[in-house]
Amino acid sequence: MASQNFKLTYSTMFDPPAELHARFEAAVTRVKSEWLGRDYPMWINGQSVSSQETFESRSPINQDWIIGRFPSATAAQVDQAVASAQRAAGQWASLHWSERLKMLRKAAALIEERVYEISAAVAIEVGKNRMESLGEVQETADLIVWYCDQMESNQGFDRQLPNDPLVGFTSTNRTVLRPYGVWAVIAPFNFPFALAGGPIGAALVAGNTVVFKVASDTALSGWLLLEAFRDAGLAPGVINLISGSGTVAGDALVKHPGVGGITFTGSYEVGMDIYRHIASGPTPRPCIAEMGGKNAVIVSEHADLDRAALGILRSGFGLQGQKCSATSRVYVAKQVAKALEERLAALAKEVSVGDPTVKENWMGPVINQAAYERYQNCVEQLARHGSLLIGGKLLTDQGRDKGYFVAPTVGRADFDYRLWKEEKFIPLVLLGEVDSVAQAITMANQTEYGLTAGFYGNAEETALFHAQIEAGTTYVNRPQGATTGAWPGYQPFGGWKGSGTTGKAIGSFYYLPQYMREQSRTVVL
Repeated sequence: MASQNFKLTYSTMFDPPAELHARFEAAVTRVKSEWLGRDYPMWINGQSVSSQETFESRSPINQDWIIGRFPSATAAQVDQAVASAQRAAGQWASLHWSERLKMLRKAAALIEERVYEISAAVAIEVGKNRMESLGEVQETADLIVWYCDQMESNQGFDRQLPNDPLVGFTSTNRTVLRPYGVWAVIAPFNFPFALAGGPIGAALVAGNTVVFKVASDTALSGWLLLEAFRDAGLAPGVINLISGSGTVAGDALVKHPGVGGITFTGSYEVGMDIYRHIASGPTPRPCIAEMGGKNAVIVSEHADLDRAALGILRSGFGLQGQKCSATSRVYVAKQVAKALEERLAALAKEVSVGDPTVKENWMGPVINQAAYERYQNCVEQLARHGSLLIGGKLLTDQGRDKGYFVAPTVGRADFDYRLWKEEKFIPLVLLGEVDSVAQAITMANQTEYGLTAGFYGNAEETALFHAQIEAGTTYVNRPQGATTGAWPGYQPFGGWKGSGTTGKAIGSFYYLPQYMREQSRTVVL
């Protein structure tokens, strides 16, 4: 593909050049004509692998669009994938880190070369709009490069220490970070590229081999990611791809004794089950789990309400509220509550919902029938226990009858209503009035989650917010997104409390070392 005169970042998303749209639309045409409806294999030990049982994936935009047919891995095939990774582990780990980085930077470059076609596939498969899809795929390449750069800047995490002060001997000391062996990566549907490619890149940079399980709703994205690593020249067994249900393939992978560490992104319930299982084994193993959020925004009486309304809209309804960082709770000062509500409602009315591969549509569908029914149940319950200010509808007109389209929804309810605490992964934002910023912070913290949080107010209030909010990723006075939009090298992304198991953030200076363990080496000459 010919080079372009700009680099894709989330900043590009706010003023996209015409060339971006032309390339994306051409890619959508190619993906629909050449990629959809095919049979896609798993990848084990450098070979395509099928299975007797398969499943079919269809687009949430239009259930007539068959994404593809994919194998359902058996427990025996999961065992084969882990065994393949075990066999490759020694040779991969023994490579000098600089040799691994050459291949992984090539994988990142291949992702960037293929960004439009991959993004078109992600948009069709997830129901994500073009700007979000392009941003995610580019972010994946940037995450891999970031981890390569971190390995390089730390010289492979191999440090010489002072010699022991022993008379008559030379006693040298070093500390080295070394890989665990086989690393499992279990990816979510909402960011099937970035939240798979980022952890896979980190694990491989660190010298681990990988078994990667895709989410069933986004199995094509997983295959396209695998292709980039495969085409970068990784040896057979270094990366293995499996597909299938969480109850069979996922469970077998989590419980496999040959897995040295695991990265999981998904629900709190599943993440905690994995965490407990990993902790209950015969020896401790690392578990990096990012488990969602119930993300709050606080709007003080001193806030720029136009900026706050735009930031809440973008974070509450981007990707149909299906980001773990999505805004779902807003605590607003009583003095400005009505004005904020009016601004947010006006913006929500202008949101175009439809096929997200079409330029004019900002919101696409929710991911599947279960999410569609969950939305319907939540808005029906909210209408009975609170009030709907805008939205609350299934959208089946204007050609939307074959997909899972719903309206962006804003509501009110008493603070003891369960929707203030339960993560639902739908485009639903609750507004509630508070007397002070201090009260809002207290209420924002009253949840098991602690992923992201947003604030709109003055400098003195911002200091209080930062000192007391229990969240790993925070944004203040941000119109681009009140609680969403982290980018590698700019905003590390990770959660506290029930939102994460490590307290270390994706794309941070502290993330990569989690994929290695320390070995102290003393040699007396």
